[in-house]
Amino acid sequence: MKQITAIIRSERLDAVKNALEKTGCNGITVIDVRGRGEQLGIEENYRGSTYRIDLLPKIQIVTVVSDDMVDAAVEAISEAARTDNVGDGKIFITNVEEVVRIRTDERGDNAL
Repeated sequence: MKQITAIIRSERLDAVKNALEKTGCNGITVIDVRGRGEQLGIEENYRGSTYRIDLLPKIQIVTVVSDDMVDAAVEAISEAARTDNVGDGKIFITNVEEVVRIRTDERGDNAL
């Protein structure tokens, strides 16, 4: 099993959710986060002064999928989140040793 963590633009959340549903990945956690990447934020002018906004609002999506669904889920997220502009986000994939469904004590892929 793998945990997929995606940091995306806030306005792309619905598109990513719909794309994941089409792959059969329904269980997701969505978290409002703030961060910056290579662009180190943005500069804006307000009333003649320049302000640097270095932590931009983003959305973090976390899901755990079986090994055979990883490629489809990553492709769905990547295509739905892409705007071809700096700041589209990142996807991180990590190993998950075990999953336990609290209600039934099911383990592994059955708990997903």
